[in-house]
Amino acid sequence: MKDFFKSFFAALLALMVAGGAVVVLFFGALAVLSSSGKPTVPGKAVLVFDLDTSLTDGERDPEPSEALSEALGGGGGRAQSLPAAIDALDRAASDSRITALFITGNLQAAGPAQLRELREAIQRFKAKKPVLAYNMGWTKRDYYLAGGATTLFVNPFGEIELNGLASEPMFFGEAFKKYGVEVQVTRVGKYKSAVEPYVLDRMSEPNREQIQKLLDDIWGEWKDTVAKDRKKAPADLQAIADERGLVEADEAKKLGLVDRVAPYDEVLDELKKLAGKEAKDKDFPQITLATYAGIPGDGKSGKTRIAVVVAEGEIVDGEGKAAQVGGERLSRELRRLRLDERVKAVVLRVNSPGGSASASELIQREVILTKKTKPVVVSMGHLAASGGYWISTYGNRIFAEPSTITGSIGVFGLLPNVKKLANEHGITWDSVQTAKLANPMTLTRPKNEVELTRIQGLVDHIYDQFLAKVADSRKMSKEAVHEIAQGRVWSGQEALKLGLVDELGGLEAAVKHAATLAKAGDDYFLVGPEREPDTLKELLKSFGGKPRKLAKPGPVDVLAGGLFRQAEMLTSLNDPRGVYARLPFDLELK
Repeated sequence: MKDFFKSFFAALLALMVAGGAVVVLFFGALAVLSSSGKPTVPGKAVLVFDLDTSLTDGERDPEPSEALSEALGGGGGRAQSLPAAIDALDRAASDSRITALFITGNLQAAGPAQLRELREAIQRFKAKKPVLAYNMGWTKRDYYLAGGATTLFVNPFGEIELNGLASEPMFFGEAFKKYGVEVQVTRVGKYKSAVEPYVLDRMSEPNREQIQKLLDDIWGEWKDTVAKDRKKAPADLQAIADERGLVEADEAKKLGLVDRVAPYDEVLDELKKLAGKEAKDKDFPQITLATYAGIPGDGKSGKTRIAVVVAEGEIVDGEGKAAQVGGERLSRELRRLRLDERVKAVVLRVNSPGGSASASELIQREVILTKKTKPVVVSMGHLAASGGYWISTYGNRIFAEPSTITGSIGVFGLLPNVKKLANEHGITWDSVQTAKLANPMTLTRPKNEVELTRIQGLVDHIYDQFLAKVADSRKMSKEAVHEIAQGRVWSGQEALKLGLVDELGGLEAAVKHAATLAKAGDDYFLVGPEREPDTLKELLKSFGGKPRKLAKPGPVDVLAGGLFRQAEMLTSLNDPRGVYARLPFDLELK
């Protein structure tokens, strides 16, 4: 017994020492975090916008488990909040310490509508100060942003990508058959093609029709914008896309697609001049846009409080992850703003392909209730389709960019089962139940005719509710909504013609309209979601180091990424009734 107590107290002492060491390390890390110096803006600085990032509409707030996963993986790729980038560009344009803007790099992810808003901010900066842009080669995405720079450079070894847009969805129908995965579907609307990748081996004709129209609209807007920047006709750009595709540096200069062909060191010399330095100087004053965006501006200058809430990502039942729109989480935030008398208007920024019909309804209900107490203005980003449109339709006013992807008013059910696959590997199931329809959502067997009929009836009913909601909110007849619904996607410019949105414009236009409805004029300030300080999250994120500048993806990376996104989409399908209002698929523009 004596030896037992010796061992017991020795183990207890060891645990106390180890625990104390952990506490010391924990608070030491906190001290390091809190003692990090605040960045400052040097005089005559060049603002450097490195495009090697992904644009998001909101700041991600990962849960501790997600932050830990990123930390263990060495940190995630870089992401830049679009509103923060636009605010930084607008502030820098009037900041006497900033002399010019330098744009370089290649965006990893950004939708056409996001690009338009960012480009407009760059043009506002250019109206006051010079903008220089340089790349080894310009992709369509980056060229759209920087084509209107004061001086546009390309490396002598580089090229301009001017080859039009393409969409190349992936289909798994034959693979599923081969490996014994059966997928049964229920849907409404001939354009509601979200189920096609899992049951077909190519696009249906209605789907091909809608995607072609959408690409034509987005490409048309791209050509119109770039043509104005480069003082060309849109037809000239179309001819280059059809005949050349990739334009080498010297040819691009002859065609007026760039201003100068120069290596990076010569571009640096130009930047040094703008910063008041000479070519022989080793460096020049500069600050990155990401760092500048993190420096607080003048602060709250208005009296009226306007809240901006971001719904970005797949709409899922429950709380959702940081990159998803959790129905319960977003509806709770809207409820808080509805009950907060200090908030006089709400701007709902939507960048979502949709998802769970139940979660979409939960969010929409809060939008309706909030609208009864204060204005709710919707700003559509890159995507506001299906469930994304469901949560938008009751806004006092809906803004969209011409290249926003919206509509997709339709509903589907996706009912996979793995019976054949499992049976071939010796796995079987048996069941006991108290009613014939006791287990309709099981993955262990195909649905029988009675079950399919009941599920199709549910899908039909929810689609009918969707039509009724759009008809009520947009002051249209149900029949008129059905004509433009049936799951069809539309560009923002077409949605305006059809009455699905009210006005073309970005987040800034939506905020100004919200201020007008709140009778605030220009005397307002913006607030975001209230988040409780979470030291654990910050600590875990800090362990991951700074976000990394990722290598540019090659063709194999792109293909693997498509597979990963499809798998991620399938895992997010968690509606309790198995009914979804979602975009046909993750539309990847190439």
